[in-house]
Amino acid sequence: MKEIRVGFLMSYDYKLLKNSIPLVYAEADSITIALDENLRTWSGEKFEVEDSFFEWLKSFDTKDKISIYRDNFYNAGLNAMENEVRERKMLATKMGIGNWLIQIDSDEYFVDFKKFTEELKRRNKYLKDPKKNQIQIAGYYVNLYKYTEDGILYISEPRNQKFATNYPGYVTGRNTKKRVIYIPNIVIHECLSRSEAEIRTKFSNWGHSHQVDIEGFLEKWRKIDVSNYEKFEDLFYLEPEKWKSLSYVKGTSISEISRNLNYPDLIPSRWHIQSKNFGQWFKFLFK
Repeated sequence: MKEIRVGFLMSYDYKLLKNSIPLVYAEADSITIALDENLRTWSGEKFEVEDSFFEWLKSFDTKDKISIYRDNFYNAGLNAMENEVRERKMLATKMGIGNWLIQIDSDEYFVDFKKFTEELKRRNKYLKDPKKNQIQIAGYYVNLYKYTEDGILYISEPRNQKFATNYPGYVTGRNTKKRVIYIPNIVIHECLSRSEAEIRTKFSNWGHSHQVDIEGFLEKWRKIDVSNYEKFEDLFYLEPEKWKSLSYVKGTSISEISRNLNYPDLIPSRWHIQSKNFGQWFKFLFK
């Protein structure tokens, strides 16, 4: 026990796993990929997977760390978010409680996964009785917004996201509503840096599908480019004010974008993270 166990959710954007899996492979003790046995999304839509992906996965997995967990993750009586939570809990149980359970979506790319796992191992005491001492470990998202001819627009201010837990009592997505420990680790999120058709697919099939005004969002998204992005604000697809502004970085691939981002400016200050962690410690002190 006390292993670093990584879980991925495999769906319509499965090809992005070719970017995300290699970034965590070396430090993971095991990787479990959840795939609906009927190839359905949380909204019940069908998708297809090319055989070549499984061939790539087999050739890449030189240390025999990767397994595919096939199950029925779609329940017609639940909405998309409820199906998401259900799948995440099923996947976490399969991964094995008593270990660090890290769930990563296919469009999430860790910049320094080794550092992230080192932070987890420093806190192995929370694995002794995980149900009694439930915590979440959060890093910080750099949300990619829109590709341009020679670069990308991204949300200027990183936002925290929960990635790991010792006990998977998920309530909404990966959020267990338990104590959060924030660490200075960046994850690039290829959130909206897709074609319009791909954005429509994403918004129609993910956990928040019932909350998104797709047409309203896309109307603004289409207007924005490298020449005018500084004029736009309030860009989030759920609560617009949570994404205040855009920044720009050159790069035509994820690896190039990752090299060109200025991480010291993106990572919140040490004081800010310590303050957040103290607040979480105090909030759950008597719970």
